[in-house]
Amino acid sequence: MNQPLDDAALDQLFRNARTYNGYYDKPVTTEQLHAIWDLMKMGPTSANMLPARLVWCHSSAAKQRLADCAGEGNKEKIIEAPVAVVIGMDQNFHEYLPELFPHTDAKSWFDGDLEGRIQGAMRNSSLQGAYFILAARAIGLDTGPMSGFDNAAADEVFFSDQPSVKSNFISTLGYGDPSTIFDRSPRPAFEKFNAII
Repeated sequence: MNQPLDDAALDQLFRNARTYNGYYDKPVTTEQLHAIWDLMKMGPTSANMLPARLVWCHSSAAKQRLADCAGEGNKEKIIEAPVAVVIGMDQNFHEYLPELFPHTDAKSWFDGDLEGRIQGAMRNSSLQGAYFILAARAIGLDTGPMSGFDNAAADEVFFSDQPSVKSNFISTLGYGDPSTIFDRSPRPAFEKFNAII
């Protein structure tokens, strides 16, 4: 049975965690990227479809290529971050279901149903993107998720060899510089957006 996390853990994952626009000049290692994946892959997805496909832009050249796909307000954030990540989604995720969900013939659920695969890939890669954010926070890093970029351009640059993979969103990654964040935006009370019936 799970035990509640202590306040320090909840603060790190949620209450004090923020979206960063800039980072300290401190490198992020490939070991940390592996650690994030090894945590985020454990989060639940429908039929364990795991449609997210990540490209970690670690080199200056890769970050520049991503920045070239981004809106003006995001270019500098990407270039100056230790790492930038493209969270993509494989619309042919069903091809891996015999391996990932061997309990039944789940692949047949999606054969010939591109619209259903697109919907499943979007929903579940978005979930995995959220797990990416929490996993990064859990190992002591910060993120700056964003959607201000040209998806088609990013797909051409990063997924041209995988036409079934489309970009969902992007994020920067590193040790967040608190001077680059805004005041926290409002977070409503339970009663505003919830109903118990």
